[in-house]
Amino acid sequence: MSQLEAPFDIASGARETPTSLQPPAVTAAKPTKARPSFVGWIVPSILLITWAVASHKEWVAPQILPAPAAVGQTLLEQVKSGELFVNFAISLGRVAGGFALGGLIGVVLGVAMGLSRRVEQYLYPLFNAISQVPVLGWLPLAMMVLGIGESLKVVIIAHAALVPIAINTLKGIRNVPVAYLDVARSFKFSRRQLLRQVVFPASVPSVFVGIRYGLTQAWLSLVTVELLASSEGLGFLIVWGRQLFQLDLVLSAIIVVGVVGLVLDKGIEKLESRLLKWRPTGSFGSEGQAS
Repeated sequence: MSQLEAPFDIASGARETPTSLQPPAVTAAKPTKARPSFVGWIVPSILLITWAVASHKEWVAPQILPAPAAVGQTLLEQVKSGELFVNFAISLGRVAGGFALGGLIGVVLGVAMGLSRRVEQYLYPLFNAISQVPVLGWLPLAMMVLGIGESLKVVIIAHAALVPIAINTLKGIRNVPVAYLDVARSFKFSRRQLLRQVVFPASVPSVFVGIRYGLTQAWLSLVTVELLASSEGLGFLIVWGRQLFQLDLVLSAIIVVGVVGLVLDKGIEKLESRLLKWRPTGSFGSEGQAS
């Protein structure tokens, strides 16, 4: 057996070897009819109109369902006072720290398990068991060990981001097409060349899927931990509004959380599309990605 017949453990999996060394032909994607951008605003517009009508007709008490104008006024007051920006900056800093830590550990774990079956056998069962416990399940133990300071938020957010990034990195490495490995073998690539020029580039699309999902989970975990153990941040604004029974403040904070989460996801999507311009339509990794 030559050096490149089993360059790393994923090549020895139970996958069928293609009879031809030629890479599979990439079929051109059929042009799809572009949908108008306003279509996505139809359902939100209907909900907003229904909300406005329900509050105007007082189908629900104003103390429970404030009018959209009242929520907008509260949001504007939060912006003018600067309180919204202060809490937003705190929340964003927590997400950045936790996501960076969880993303780094997740990529390292995913690469280690993807390149070595032995490492996967040692780590994946425990990793899989830990990943099944939701964030709320870890909070009591984490609070006893770390207290309710910033370290608690960073660790919880890192845990939420780590799991999807590690799993998608592992899948990306394991799902490198056999045809790619055959071409590398025909060019007599060394192990280092194989990893740098074939395996890692081919796994990048899957890693980006994990990054997008990990960032979403990190943002959701931030709001959860701020709801339960924080005196600052967007999640705290929601709790503070509930305690004061100011539903307009609660709804305005919820709107900001949703908008920021959407912007973060779209930002990662744009970054992914720019960095992966080399990827042809219909190639490995172009399917199954969130749009």
